Amino acid sequence: MVKFSKQFEGQLVPEWKDAFVDYGQLKKDLKKIHLLNVENAPSNNHESSLSKTIFSSIRNSSLFRNKRREHGIIHVHKKLESSESKGDMYETELLEQFADDSDAAIEFFSCLDLQLNKVNQFFKNKEKEFLERGELLEKQMGILLELKSALKSQHANEVSSNGSKEDDSISGTISCDEESLRYITEQEQEQGDATGQGNETDDRFDQNDLQFSRSSKFDEDFKSMKLKRADSNPRTPSGRFFSSQGKNLKIHIPLTNPTRTFSYLLWDDLIKQSSKKGGMEGRKVHVNKTKIHHAEKMIRGAFIELYKGLGYLKTYRNLNMLAFAKILKKFDKVTNKQVLPIYLKVVESSYFNSSDKVIKLADEVEEIFVKHFAEDDKRKAMKYLKPTQRTESHAVTFFIGLFTGCFIAFLIGYGIMAHIAGMYRPQSDTVYMETVYPVLSMFSLLFLHFFLYGCNIFAWRKTRINYSFIFELSPTKDLKYRDVFLICTMSMTAVIGVLFIHISLMAKGYSYTQIQVIPGLLLLISLLLLVCPINIVYKSSRYRLLRVLRNIVLSPLYKVVMLDFFMADQLCSQVPMLRNLEYVTCYYITGSYKTQDYGYCMRTKNYRDLAYAVSFLPYYWRAMQCARRWFDEGETSHLINLGKYVSAMLAAGAKVAYEKERTIGWLCLVVIMSSVATVYQLYWDFVKDWGLLQKDSKNPWLRNDLMLRRKFIYFLSMGLNLVLRLAWLQTVLHYNLGSIDYRITGLILAALEVIRRGQWNFYRLENEHLNNAGKFRAVKIVPLPFHEVDEED
Repeated sequence: MVKFSKQFEGQLVPEWKDAFVDYGQLKKDLKKIHLLNVENAPSNNHESSLSKTIFSSIRNSSLFRNKRREHGIIHVHKKLESSESKGDMYETELLEQFADDSDAAIEFFSCLDLQLNKVNQFFKNKEKEFLERGELLEKQMGILLELKSALKSQHANEVSSNGSKEDDSISGTISCDEESLRYITEQEQEQGDATGQGNETDDRFDQNDLQFSRSSKFDEDFKSMKLKRADSNPRTPSGRFFSSQGKNLKIHIPLTNPTRTFSYLLWDDLIKQSSKKGGMEGRKVHVNKTKIHHAEKMIRGAFIELYKGLGYLKTYRNLNMLAFAKILKKFDKVTNKQVLPIYLKVVESSYFNSSDKVIKLADEVEEIFVKHFAEDDKRKAMKYLKPTQRTESHAVTFFIGLFTGCFIAFLIGYGIMAHIAGMYRPQSDTVYMETVYPVLSMFSLLFLHFFLYGCNIFAWRKTRINYSFIFELSPTKDLKYRDVFLICTMSMTAVIGVLFIHISLMAKGYSYTQIQVIPGLLLLISLLLLVCPINIVYKSSRYRLLRVLRNIVLSPLYKVVMLDFFMADQLCSQVPMLRNLEYVTCYYITGSYKTQDYGYCMRTKNYRDLAYAVSFLPYYWRAMQCARRWFDEGETSHLINLGKYVSAMLAAGAKVAYEKERTIGWLCLVVIMSSVATVYQLYWDFVKDWGLLQKDSKNPWLRNDLMLRRKFIYFLSMGLNLVLRLAWLQTVLHYNLGSIDYRITGLILAALEVIRRGQWNFYRLENEHLNNAGKFRAVKIVPLPFHEVDEED
């Protein structure tokens, strides 16, 4: 049977761990009491036994029982604080002596009171936060319904009047309370602190500015609403202000991807042109239907996150209540006292257990969502509000084992055939090593990286690091570590199997002209499978990967989220793989495979220029992301991080130039630039990305909070990261591993960099998770579309 402490650790909200009852500390205090009882227990002492029997009989007498029933063993004082934010405070007084363990008992109840007060305080703060969010969402929902109603009536009027085509703009009326949206800006500013999370959205919005008049009955059918356009100029090119009593209502739709950015820019130009054609009189207020649709999606997402947060708060209440009951039951067992009914009654009547506001708000959110976002279908609504986790099938584990066995068999067979053919010796077949081997190297690096990602997922789950929340992964579609291992074993089995067939055909005497197309087909099929629209082989994950890659390439156009820059960092470790992909693509697209002219791409100037670009392109994308983050957030740390990638670009360019012209000058430049980049990168790895090397922390030269119990692992990882960061020295030393071909040496060094990145990933996510836990950030704060601003803004 699993101990409650293990169940408690496994079910609590990871980001709120410090706010839960410190069950471990209470058990330690209880253990002190138990040890004191054991040490002071009389052994074979008849007199002590007799006195104990007499004391027990007196204590169990009716007079003593009545007195204890009247006064109790303990008394919990409830102190009313002057500040409402602190709420009630509890303090326990011991009415009976606990023999020789009185001090330990006092310490136990002092800690118990501290935990109860902490739980009440946290619950009250979170409840207030969610209630305010719910109130804002209710008002936002009212504005959305009014806009949709105005859009529908506008379309009906146009069709009835002249039968014209549907217009994308509406003229309507809208109003809201003066205080209806006052907390939106503050909450989004607080959200700006979560720079590492993927839940941030662009604060450079495409805007429609709608002016509203004040109304005291916003929650009553949203009546008496009028919309007028002003002649004032907008603050942003895409903004339009509509004046009424000095207040403006803006529709803010964050430009979170390039497609939305381009479409909104085009739409804004059309609106400006159409608005200039008419005079000032009779102009129509334009509200784009697409923007209303996106606003609806934003509000729907905000309701989902609110419901998730309310669910977490219910879990918080239930687990803490159970923890108090369990520890009090253990206390009664250790001390032979009856304090559980007394203290548990206080806990049950405390704020965190007696307040029903969370339950009522959850019911209201559920009702609104079912009515407005699920077409009165509760089952459909629950798929969004309470998505179920995918069940892990045993078939996945079976196929992992099956493909692993096949991979090992093919790999042994391929190794034997390659050894017989002498492929990987210094005097190897040049055509094979220049054409087929890059394909093997490329797939090996790619799926090694993917395999390490699966190991990261396993480690994150073991240490309760909420990677799904950080990356904004869907609980119903995100890959589990078994899924990742299945993809890796299946893919590498196919790759090695195809290359085994290829080298076997070569051994049988087939010419390169006849079989050289096989590696190219392998690459082509892999690319086609990646973009395949059929729902097979984890389609949602494949398309998410493609969207992230698209976002990386077009990174300066929109705000960068956690998953985007995390993936861009992975590409920085895959430069050799990208260069192999570039070469293989050139080899087959130019038709060089027909003549085995593997040097054609090397002789082409465009290819050589592209080789320079590929070598530093991942660093350029990452630098642009840093620039965009600085532009959005204004933090100079992003500019310093940008400098790190600029130094890496210069080092990569120097290496490529040195490979072309091996002169002393280029060698010196490589050493200087690579040394500077390495020191820069090591500092950022240890201090910024991992959060280590803090002199004043309680864990010297680490950090205050650690997810791993053994501290030496962190020092070992830092040392390994340092060694692997120096792999560029091979460019200078040209050290050969025995008689192995230099291309294999290059593959080994590239694989070491991939391994370094896999290790880096764990500590990067650990630091991000601890940042979220430090701010008790367990749900996303989705920005709301409708904002109230002053006219002069």
